[in-house]
Amino acid sequence: MKVPALDRLLERLAEVSDLSRAGMLLFWDQRVMMPPGGSEARAESVATIGRLAQERFVTAEIEQLLEELRSLEESSDYDSFEASLIRVTRHDFEKASRVPPELVGELRRASALALSAWGPAKEASNFEALRPFLEKNLALRQRYVECFDPAEETYDVLLDDYEPNMKTAEVREIFIELKDALVPLIKEVEDAGEIDDSFLTGEFDPARQRDFGLEIARRFGYTDEEWRLDQTPHPFMSSPGAGDIRLTSNIRTNDLSSLFATMHEFGHGVYEWGVDRALARTPLGSGVSLGLHESQSRTWENLVGRSRSFWRFFYPRLQQVFPAQLGSVDEEDFYRAVNRVHPSLIRIDADEVTYNLHIILRFELEQELIDDRLALEDLPAAWNARMEEYLGIDVPDDARGVLQDMHWAGGNLGYFPTYALGNVISVQIWERAKQDLGDLDERFEQGEFGELRDWLTEHLYRMGRKFTPQETIERVTGSRIDAKLYVRYLREKLAPQPA
Repeated sequence: MKVPALDRLLERLAEVSDLSRAGMLLFWDQRVMMPPGGSEARAESVATIGRLAQERFVTAEIEQLLEELRSLEESSDYDSFEASLIRVTRHDFEKASRVPPELVGELRRASALALSAWGPAKEASNFEALRPFLEKNLALRQRYVECFDPAEETYDVLLDDYEPNMKTAEVREIFIELKDALVPLIKEVEDAGEIDDSFLTGEFDPARQRDFGLEIARRFGYTDEEWRLDQTPHPFMSSPGAGDIRLTSNIRTNDLSSLFATMHEFGHGVYEWGVDRALARTPLGSGVSLGLHESQSRTWENLVGRSRSFWRFFYPRLQQVFPAQLGSVDEEDFYRAVNRVHPSLIRIDADEVTYNLHIILRFELEQELIDDRLALEDLPAAWNARMEEYLGIDVPDDARGVLQDMHWAGGNLGYFPTYALGNVISVQIWERAKQDLGDLDERFEQGEFGELRDWLTEHLYRMGRKFTPQETIERVTGSRIDAKLYVRYLREKLAPQPA
């Protein structure tokens, strides 16, 4: 049965989606293709696109359509497209209507300018060069927070943009559990003796790395018709439209980290790729939260890409690509090296255990910044002190310290916790997949990853944003977010192997 109000709503939402996706394409181009001189013009473009998208969404017409459709929502099954669309759109509208379009434009402009300044500042290890841009971002984020009713904690407002309906206190509780379990685990692993991973550094031809990363991605499901892979200083994934998945990787000449970066970004990409195409150009047509998104990037990077069975298939091929560097290295030694637990400076290069401490550090600093308990000028010193406290590492310079990530330049306060939440969620979903699919190791050893991808598509990806993050997790796993399975996974993985 035709419902004119629903058809009109879908038309209006498609326009908003198109504008938002155009902004996403501008962001991708800025990070991958744009010459540096275009930064100021690009900032104005993304500001205009962001403002227009907000203006097209928070209109009296959409508010009226949502009211007209209330009876359809209430009479439809909760799982239906109609009920989900109206419910999610109403939630998004009520939140967005609090934020003036002019402020949205200012946020986009400041983000674009700061991102352009971040690269040179990092290269020169010059925090002071970036600080004015960070101050602008922080001031705008504080104005953004003021658009909403006072929350239990100020940070709740920012967190909700990335992990809807989750509270800072809930994240803190999970992180305390992680810290309590992981700090002694790191000590246990260190006491067990060093693992040689020296062969992972050397001269590795970038073109061969890219080709090998693509070979892996194609086994996972990458196709030239719908995907692409590009080089960038900080890896990310972007999807400017259905059937358009853009991965980036930082391919360095002196190590093989790009392989894991490519797998990580594939996980983000396959989530967007797997969303039901019927949800495209609506608020339902993307991953439901950054925590769920990170669960998939960590699944394909770590649960798959650092498994023994994965490397039983791929390692002989990698040896053929880099015979001088790896030809004499035993497969088990390679596996142990890529899973070595060792505190390190750089988050994106960190192992599965210490990675979470990198996130907890950022989570704590972000709260202090937004609450004005930490001045931006003191951020590098606070960063360095916490790196020493949590990971026992001296930070030699800001490039490998407070400037290593682009997120704060992008204004993305509230994003970082989702990385560690994703680690936790990934194992919960992984355990459920193994219950349904049986022995995945045997398939991985044959280079077969399609059954896992198809299971994840059916049970997670296709849902898009039809349900809240917590509802989505419970539908997939049968339980709420729980760190215990993740800690158990790490302990079992790192346990000494029988001789």
